[in-house]
Amino acid sequence: MLLHRTKVLVLNSSYEPLSICDAQKAVLLLFGGKAVPVAHHPERVICTVSRSYPLPSIVRLTFFVRVPYKKIILNRKNILLRDSFQCQYCGKTDHPLTIDHIVPRSRGGEYSWENLITACPRCNSKKGNRTPREAGMHPLKQPIRPNNLMFMQQLTATVSEEWKPYLYMS
Repeated sequence: MLLHRTKVLVLNSSYEPLSICDAQKAVLLLFGGKAVPVAHHPERVICTVSRSYPLPSIVRLTFFVRVPYKKIILNRKNILLRDSFQCQYCGKTDHPLTIDHIVPRSRGGEYSWENLITACPRCNSKKGNRTPREAGMHPLKQPIRPNNLMFMQQLTATVSEEWKPYLYMS
């Protein structure tokens, strides 16, 4: 079993999601007394010479970590992540993507989270130097400034169902 490929959700002592780490790091937190297990991977264990332990899926820190507000850097990679690698006009995911200014820069559009979206080259060219309203092309979703939790939530499609209550706190 490869511990560095198995992912574990790390919660603050207040049960807020902090990060995702590999199982090796989570096991070190557990054996170091810095975390306690909240949930385990079914049927997966860590074996020592004398004992077997269930492999954690979620761990909670035993102490509170104050996390300073961390801004997500506005760059191409993060815009692609926020928009789920999908053209925000036609919804396609199988084309290379460009970054489109909703309000064109030539018309005073800013370089901001709220004015940048992903678009396939065809849609970006079709929209051209117009606003979505003028082009009759409206984005699938309103672009917003993401936070760390939003990016962690995007990973839940490929991880355990037991993470979702902590990431979606409904």
